[in-house]
Amino acid sequence: MTISLTLFGTTACHLCEECLQLTRPLEGNGVVVRQVDITEDPALMAQYELRIPVLRRDDTGAELDWPFGLGELLEWLADRLREEA
Repeated sequence: MTISLTLFGTTACHLCEECLQLTRPLEGNGVVVRQVDITEDPALMAQYELRIPVLRRDDTGAELDWPFGLGELLEWLADRLREEA
């Protein structure tokens, strides 16, 4: 089963790049991260401009705002990761 996440950010955001790099090790374990550039949508820009990077779980809509580490990310995904085991 796949865990789909959306990363809201911008191409010029170094924190967004850090967030993306943090998710990379999970991609081999069924986690898929789709990037959305908030500058391309005024509504997303208004919602996320001061919060990026933000990860959203596509299954629940839950959002995780930066800063967070791998431990927090794994805890946030724990319910789905347990289903996979």
